[in-house]
Amino acid sequence: MADTVFYLQKGRVKLTVMSEQGKEAVIAILESGQFFGEGCMNGHPVRISTTTAIEDSVVTAITKKAMLAVLRSEPAFSEMFVAYLLKRNGRIEEDLIDQLFNSSERRLARLLLLLANFGKEGHPQPIEPNISQETLAEMIGTTRSRVSFFMNRFRKLGLISYNGKIEVNSSLLSAVLHDKPEIQDDE
Repeated sequence: MADTVFYLQKGRVKLTVMSEQGKEAVIAILESGQFFGEGCMNGHPVRISTTTAIEDSVVTAITKKAMLAVLRSEPAFSEMFVAYLLKRNGRIEEDLIDQLFNSSERRLARLLLLLANFGKEGHPQPIEPNISQETLAEMIGTTRSRVSFFMNRFRKLGLISYNGKIEVNSSLLSAVLHDKPEIQDDE
């Protein structure tokens, strides 16, 4: 039942959905400071996604009733939660546009940049725990073998390195932003 909102205090989780044919897709990887399960707030009676911890995590459960009460009584929390939802909605729109208009290689490059926190405060971070190529493939809508091919290509070009964790070099961002031939536009 969808009757609870969750707040991820520590760790990382992945959200997955399953098609009627049994195909699973990873739709997001969330980290500390993010919410999930907020679909219950707009009337979803059952959850449409499954959340799985991918590292040790601490999660706070907030019943729908308690969440509504806090949203009504705490304007600062309400503003923060609405800002969070708007930012998340923007990310979902960007993901959809990426899926519709970019090659799987370009989608992988964008995903690696996002997972390494490019564009956020501080310096880019290694992607930990090491996310499997299968999970990356599910997130960008391609096969694991294509992801393997692209990852090896990125490594040979010096765009990434990996030894137990994936490290994204700023040259990958430059290649994506400046439409370099390393990042192909065709499938």
